[in-house]
Amino acid sequence: MRKPKRVLLKISGEAFRGKERYGIDGNALHHLAKEIAQAVSDHVQMAIVVGGGNIWRGTSDRARGIDRVTADYMGMLATVINALALQDALEKMGIPTRVQSAIEIAKLAEAYIRRRAIRHLEKGRIVIFAGGTGNPYFSTDTTAALRAVEISADVLLKGTQVDGVYSADPRTNPNAKRMTELTAMQAIQKRLRVMDTTAFSLCMENHLPIRVFNLYKDGNIHRAVSGDTVGTLIKGS
Repeated sequence: MRKPKRVLLKISGEAFRGKERYGIDGNALHHLAKEIAQAVSDHVQMAIVVGGGNIWRGTSDRARGIDRVTADYMGMLATVINALALQDALEKMGIPTRVQSAIEIAKLAEAYIRRRAIRHLEKGRIVIFAGGTGNPYFSTDTTAALRAVEISADVLLKGTQVDGVYSADPRTNPNAKRMTELTAMQAIQKRLRVMDTTAFSLCMENHLPIRVFNLYKDGNIHRAVSGDTVGTLIKGS
């Protein structure tokens, strides 16, 4: 795969948690920012979508009796917290960064405006998208696919805890096999749960490739943005 000019990196909330059971681990945050800073040193344009699962997980925390829509909005607010933390860590390393939120919080972040986001990228700034899509019932994976398509990213990079896409969960099934390449349609048909069906469908309809890789291995973000063969490539068509 050729080196992309513009990428969108999806980071789960768990990446911010580090060794903590909840919230943001300072060491994990610093390491994540350092890895991102190394990746953008090659002058790639990078946007980031962050999850909020280290603070609030709507799917499981709804068991407490909170309405689905309310729980989803709470999750969106959690992504804003993570986005602001990552912005702070990156800017302490001298990386110009902007946070754009789908939920308007004027004193904390810019409102999401597609043309403004693209202009920031063209000026060499990292853009962190927070607040999900701004609507309940949509995951941050779907947000990542949507924003990647909107900003005309060359590839969607999905950082996970494993080194690619497997035929089954390698943490529970020792016979699971890693796939180096497949299509979005195959991922949907095989019910591979690395992303939800809506996200896969968006990528497939817009011919957007997805690179799934181990976020926790040093240098992997840099390898992914350099077009190296890392993890699993899911072709958009």
